[in-house]
Amino acid sequence: MKPVSTQKPLLFTPIELRGARPRNRVVISPMCTYSARDGVPDDWHLTHLAKFATGGAGTIFIEASAVEERGRITHGDVGIYDDAQIAGHKRIVDFLKAQGAVTAIQLAHGGRKASMQRPWFGNGPMGAEDVARGDTPWQPVGASPVPVDEGWRVPHELSAGEIQDVVAAWAAAARRAVRAGYDILEIHGAHGYLIQSFLSPIANKRTDAYGGALNGRMRLALEVTEAVRPEWPDDRPLFFRVSSVDGIDGGWTLDETVALATALKARGVDVIDCSSGGIAGSATAARVKRQPGFQVPFAERVRRDAGLMTQAVGLITDPHQAEEILQAGQADLIAIGREALYNPNWPHHAAAALGADPEFADWPTQYGWWLTRRARTSVFYGAAEERTPAAE
Repeated sequence: MKPVSTQKPLLFTPIELRGARPRNRVVISPMCTYSARDGVPDDWHLTHLAKFATGGAGTIFIEASAVEERGRITHGDVGIYDDAQIAGHKRIVDFLKAQGAVTAIQLAHGGRKASMQRPWFGNGPMGAEDVARGDTPWQPVGASPVPVDEGWRVPHELSAGEIQDVVAAWAAAARRAVRAGYDILEIHGAHGYLIQSFLSPIANKRTDAYGGALNGRMRLALEVTEAVRPEWPDDRPLFFRVSSVDGIDGGWTLDETVALATALKARGVDVIDCSSGGIAGSATAARVKRQPGFQVPFAERVRRDAGLMTQAVGLITDPHQAEEILQAGQADLIAIGREALYNPNWPHHAAAALGADPEFADWPTQYGWWLTRRARTSVFYGAAEERTPAAE
């Protein structure tokens, strides 16, 4: 394929994010694999994430990491609520950095969506079968005693004092993330989890200072950011993931996202990661019609109206599509998730498709040396790929 431009594609141009300088604009989204034990990332997580580093991604997020034990979505969630978990994180960070990637962590709290089944066991509230497996339910917490759906546990409504304990937990998790060596930190404020349950009027029915009008519903998000930013070194960027819209009548709106982003910018946030949905149903369940790049307009609007860098995510699967988003000024970073699970080498293949790395210079040396030689005989590989079973 021919590149979009005769100049080096923006997708493969480094970007300055405070003191971090990812080698390209490709970001691996935080994707939960629900496979930790006691919140500790282990060999599975190292192997899972290492593929993305050797695959050429500029920035790699470890999966959502709980700031409290009760903030885990499932028993298999990664955590950073205990000092004993730091070493597991650091081991992964050290390897990813050695492969040239910028490392990132998403700090999260499941809120009213905590105490769930692992997806392959049903992706709903835990029941007797889960208890028999050793997965005991716990009491979720939220903005109001409004369950996710019928049959789900009713969350405990956090008091003002309990909210301050949660804010402190986020700050403590940020300190642990510093010790683990991460380059980027993201606050998870999306997908119906704790912060989003305060933002959305669908889940927040409070009448105190943390509810009601927009300023009240934004208060937890802003307090968490104010607590985290001083703990996070000034030369390291801070991201914030939003559900740009709930996609449900009476829910969180894009105008409110712009207002939140503007307030976050004043508190030291550098990038808004623009997702959507999740206030009801599974993590990323949205009432927005899914199609290629369906969330890109959210990133474009926030970037323009709040004056912040944005990260676009959601059904961005083609390199030319990603490059066009950047060239059009709709976003500054491109996040991919499930496409990277399908093809961990997506960044390298995208560079080839855009003509950004014809000599395999960006591949690990152990691979690039061989691939340059493979290219000399590519006619034979092409012929093999074109053969059909019938022809054979």
